Amino acid sequence: MTAQLLEMKGIDKSFSGVKVLEQVQFSLENGEVHALMGENGAGKSTLMKILNGIYARDGGTVAVKGAEQQLATPSAAQQLGIVMIHQELNLIPHLTVMENIFLGREFTYGPTRLINWRRMKKESTRFLSQLGLTIDPETVVGELSVGQQQMVEIAKALSVNTEILVLDEPTAALTDREIEALFVAIASLRKQGVGMIYISHRMEEIFKICDRITVMRDGRYIGTERVQETNMDQIVKMMVGREIKDRFPKVEIKYGEDKLKVEGLSQQGILNDISFSVRAGEIVGLAGLMGAGRTELAKALFGVTPIDRGTIYVNGKPVDIGKPADAIRAGIALVTEDRKDEGLLLPMSVSDNLSMPNLKSLSKLGFMSGSKEQFLSETMIKQLFIKASSGAQTVGSLSGGNQQKVVIGKWLATSPQVFILDEPTRGVDIGAKKEIYDLMNRLAANGVAILMISSELPEVLGMSDRILVMHEGKLTGEFTREEATQEKIMLCATGGGQQHAS
Repeated sequence: MTAQLLEMKGIDKSFSGVKVLEQVQFSLENGEVHALMGENGAGKSTLMKILNGIYARDGGTVAVKGAEQQLATPSAAQQLGIVMIHQELNLIPHLTVMENIFLGREFTYGPTRLINWRRMKKESTRFLSQLGLTIDPETVVGELSVGQQQMVEIAKALSVNTEILVLDEPTAALTDREIEALFVAIASLRKQGVGMIYISHRMEEIFKICDRITVMRDGRYIGTERVQETNMDQIVKMMVGREIKDRFPKVEIKYGEDKLKVEGLSQQGILNDISFSVRAGEIVGLAGLMGAGRTELAKALFGVTPIDRGTIYVNGKPVDIGKPADAIRAGIALVTEDRKDEGLLLPMSVSDNLSMPNLKSLSKLGFMSGSKEQFLSETMIKQLFIKASSGAQTVGSLSGGNQQKVVIGKWLATSPQVFILDEPTRGVDIGAKKEIYDLMNRLAANGVAILMISSELPEVLGMSDRILVMHEGKLTGEFTREEATQEKIMLCATGGGQQHAS
């Protein structure tokens, strides 16, 4: 890895007079996987958009293979072999996999406009197989899971003559099996000399597959370290400007009685005879692979989807939950897995989003109280350390971590008895994660029962008092905090055996 593939020096960028990048530098070598890290709002996305020709830089230079480039448009970047896979999926759902992979670059018969479907299918199969996928190229993308769609995005990038590949949170929606397939593909691309810029908040991934780590903070370059010569604590300190001693700051709390109890909950073909309980002050982690039924269980408990049979108890009393409004009245809150599509109204303000589930308490005789709404907004912004100019700022303009805090805040204001958190720290930086964990501890200390769904096993092990495991719609494991290990959880998550807490 001696050849310098990319060198960005002294990059400056301002929006409306506000400097968002100042003298930033970044380099990439042939066949290198170089992590770009920093908290949400550190400037990572802006720097990558400059590299991809989406934004024009105000100052500095960008050199590819030693030659300075202007990168005036995304197509100019792509012609240089620079491809970015965005965190937000960029596929057309009603088209097939192969149509998406070769969109705008379809194979035709000679000079005619007749599409060579046979060749399209053959080439699509080749790129998909590089990722270990057996998806039929003629499958409509909208029928695929989110994880499969993400892999199609990666296959699409492979179909271009890529020399610099930017991966923005590529594993956020992937199963463990798909993640391993991605890592195999990355290893293959590395051997071909492709340089990769890897953006992720998952520390374990960074230290597993990356060669170097560059850290940004508040729009500035902080430093670059070789993975073999650093550790997680040093990188976290570089990212947040301070030392975070406890990555998972779990606090021991004395449990109360059952707040949530579920008996025999079933949905045909989805959930099978689910029974468990969560006590006051207890954080119960729910683990399992993608498709195990974890999110489906959360939505059933919240009344998003109807159950066929089973009983739900809150504070010892059976509750009839046919719709989310019933769940809210019963004292149940749900922070959904997909905050942008299901948890927030992005064009609306922070204040509007915080008010949505609390309209009854904020209004009188059908009229909203402006003073109450403002008080709620100011309280939540202060309490959750939401970085917003005011409650009037649109949620869509906030960083991912601050958006997640708004989702949590709107339910926090309902004073829930039971808090269901589905992937509460997905796409959230290390500092915001710590704040969310601290909030969970405070809620538990106040007697709230918390059911936390997470695909990150270190998070499950670090923050849970008790751990439940699901596989194919069934509960296959239950462990106390002391009993649980990654190996035991994965065994149950893959259907390898049923184990229960002693």
